[in-house]
Amino acid sequence: MFYINLQGKQPIYEQIRQQIVRFVELGILKPNEQLPSVRQLAQENGINPNTVAKAYQELEKEGVIYTLQKKGAYVAEKHYSGLYDHEQLIKYLTPLKDGGVRKEELVAAVEELFKEEN
Repeated sequence: MFYINLQGKQPIYEQIRQQIVRFVELGILKPNEQLPSVRQLAQENGINPNTVAKAYQELEKEGVIYTLQKKGAYVAEKHYSGLYDHEQLIKYLTPLKDGGVRKEELVAAVEELFKEEN
């Protein structure tokens, strides 16, 4: 399910974080769906469990996932509810920019979104 580039410049935990965010955005991962365990994801991809744990910690801070003690990690109901500071906004927009979305397209989408509120 995950593609990890072990030779890339991007940290592995960030690759995992971005892919989970993308899977949630695309509806591949649904709210309250359980994620693979830290150990399982690490073994499947041949990486250190601490790396996976760091990705999950970042995702939990961002509100994308939640964890239940001794039960695992799950996709949060609404992962953008905590989107209120500039730094978080940049984190969410960076994958779009990296994916080829032009500034003009992004601005147009934001304008359309806020137009709907009025």
